[in-house]
Amino acid sequence: MKILQAMAGSEHGGAESFFVRLAIALNRAGVEQKVVIRHNPKRTAELREGGVEPVELPFGGKLDWQTKRGLGREIKSFKPDIVLTWMNRATSMCPDGKKGGFLHMARLGGYYDLKYYQACDHLIGNTEDIVDYLVNENWPAGKAHYLPNFVNGDAAEPISRKTYFTPNGAPLILAMGRLHENKGFDVLLDALSRVSAAYLWLAGDGPLREELDKRAEKVGVKPRVRFLGWQDNIGALLQTCDIFVCPSRHEPLGNVVIEAWAQGKPVIAADSYGPGTLIEHLESGVLVPVDDALLLSKAIRNVLEDGNLRERIGRQGHETYQAHFTEEIVTRHYIDFFNKVLAPCAASPES
Repeated sequence: MKILQAMAGSEHGGAESFFVRLAIALNRAGVEQKVVIRHNPKRTAELREGGVEPVELPFGGKLDWQTKRGLGREIKSFKPDIVLTWMNRATSMCPDGKKGGFLHMARLGGYYDLKYYQACDHLIGNTEDIVDYLVNENWPAGKAHYLPNFVNGDAAEPISRKTYFTPNGAPLILAMGRLHENKGFDVLLDALSRVSAAYLWLAGDGPLREELDKRAEKVGVKPRVRFLGWQDNIGALLQTCDIFVCPSRHEPLGNVVIEAWAQGKPVIAADSYGPGTLIEHLESGVLVPVDDALLLSKAIRNVLEDGNLRERIGRQGHETYQAHFTEEIVTRHYIDFFNKVLAPCAASPES
């Protein structure tokens, strides 16, 4: 089995991070693969460190004819059984699989316009709801597949709170993600104003950075908020905090919830689709209504004050991670899926 993966991708993002993890995991599992990415020194270094040597192409705009030609050249040379493209741009630039003798499949981490995917043989959604969306958009049910993400579960060492000027004895909340309206960090800042003494570390960057800073000042919590920017040491940050909060208005998967579970941290989340599907309320986490700062503040106080609740949701969240979202389990799902879709090709008299 030979797999070629292609990812254009932005500098930061959940899909981009998982792409790197999966490429390295498939390499560890002995899958023969080639990886094609947009020029990105950091991503290239991460892949090389994991034993994967990427090919870099421009993946530019409409006038970029070089990438399609270059991707076709890599496919022709490598002769993959499967080409797995990630999101719209790489998918639209992939040559015709029927002419090239490979199965073309694409991985979707959101509710994308299917006009980019009509030439694909199979589509992968990282949530069951995305698969339902595909079928509702008239994609054949037998060619829409659910395969989850995994995160690194290696135990990390906490960092010193002094790094971000935070008192050792203060309750510490961590939140992560792009500073965008969908992520609901404005609601978290409002909730923090009702949780005295707690500090918030907010890891991420985005278009609302300045607006969120002003809101923190407006609601009187700016002295207790630390904007960390994009961070690579997610495990260390999680090990340092007391609780993790995901206040997202819109979150198809909730990968950050799985990250927190992997480190055994108690999770509070707004009941948007992804976290609401992952979390069993009061067992593997605490759910609150979307856009409700008052109930979010009450949930934060309850988890900080109730040691039994905090221990239970942290432990059971970690157990859920171990049962469903480890590298070994998800990589095996991918390999089994690849073998399954290739089986009819192998059995064909023409193959």
